[in-house]
Amino acid sequence: MAAVQEIKVAIADDHKIFRDGIRMSLKDREYLRILWEAEDGKDLMHKLKLKEPDVLLMDIRMPEIDGINAIGLIRKEYESIKIIVLTMYDDQEMITKMMEMGANAYLTKTTDPDEIYQAIITCMNDDFYFNELVNKAVLLKLQHKKTVRQFYPNPVKFSEKELKILKLIAEDKTTEEISKVVFLSPRTIETIRQNMKQKAGAKTIAGLVMFAMRNKLLE
Repeated sequence: MAAVQEIKVAIADDHKIFRDGIRMSLKDREYLRILWEAEDGKDLMHKLKLKEPDVLLMDIRMPEIDGINAIGLIRKEYESIKIIVLTMYDDQEMITKMMEMGANAYLTKTTDPDEIYQAIITCMNDDFYFNELVNKAVLLKLQHKKTVRQFYPNPVKFSEKELKILKLIAEDKTTEEISKVVFLSPRTIETIRQNMKQKAGAKTIAGLVMFAMRNKLLE
């Protein structure tokens, strides 16, 4: 496992019992430290100003400021925080909406603690954690938008190397794994990923993958 530094985790959920459960399941995990908990969206935004976590586990439905509005505010001020949505809702439209707005992962509250821990580590190492839930939602959204290409023509040209890296990203390969396949350093892979995001006008890796699939670059 690549992570070696302490990861500061915050939990935002209006149900204390759930917060307690998550805290207990993560408190003895290697590398993790629970920084603080927030009981609603307003409390969340206040505590972010006091102590910034590395990873935020956040529900969607919260009093005062819900998760949808909160993620918009967070992405404007705290670009480096990894946001993992942890909610009861597995609605496919909501999943793609939250990922497009800047979430790094989307999990339901029935997710096993081991997977929550893995999502935290993966987001810290590789920015995003793509699970079956997210992949299915993205694919279904694209299937229902078969005509989108005629409204959004693709003037973007990716090099052969970029396309190869893009396909590996879509296969959920880590930066380290990609670097070994294409024989480039992890730092170079990160630079190429940023360049591809700029070309596609995507803010996140999820947005880049959806752009590629929409324009049939991953067929």
